[in-house]
Amino acid sequence: MKIYLGVTVAGDRSNVEIAQSIVACLEDLGHEVLTRHLVSEDARAADRSLGAQAVYQRDMAWLRQCDLFLAEASGSSFGVGFEAGYLLGGSNTKVILFYDINVRDRVSFLIGGNTHPNCTLVPYASRAEVEAFIKAHVGPGNSPPEPAGRGAVAAQF
Repeated sequence: MKIYLGVTVAGDRSNVEIAQSIVACLEDLGHEVLTRHLVSEDARAADRSLGAQAVYQRDMAWLRQCDLFLAEASGSSFGVGFEAGYLLGGSNTKVILFYDINVRDRVSFLIGGNTHPNCTLVPYASRAEVEAFIKAHVGPGNSPPEPAGRGAVAAQF
C-alpha cells in the first residue's frame, strides 16, 4: 500500500521517534511511505528549500494517491489536522490517528473526539503498542481497520 504518514514538521516533534518507528514498521511490512522524509531531523529545512506552494502541491498529490493515512497526532500541528480533515471530508480513505496517552490533555479535542466513520483513534503508551497495532491491522493480508461506526476508538479520553 501507499501510505501517507502525517507528522508535525513545525510543531512539537517530541514524538518523532514514534513516527520513525511507524515508518520502519510499515516499510518492514512492504508498504511505501510517501512522507518518510518527515521523520528526518532536517524535515523543516528540506521543505523550506522547496517552498510553500511546492510542498502544498506535492503533499496534496500524495494525499490523493494514498491508500491509507496514518498520523502521529500527539504534537500540535495544523498540517496534520488539515491532512486528516481533507481526507475525512472529501474521500473514503481510512484514517488512523495515533496519540500518546501521556499527553492526552494537550491533544486537540478535534482529534480525541473524532467520531468520523472512516477514522480510528489509537491511544498508545509505548512504541510496542504502536507497532503491534500496525502489524495487526496494516500488515500483510490485513486491510486497514474498519471503524465500528461512530466513535471508533481503541480507548476513550
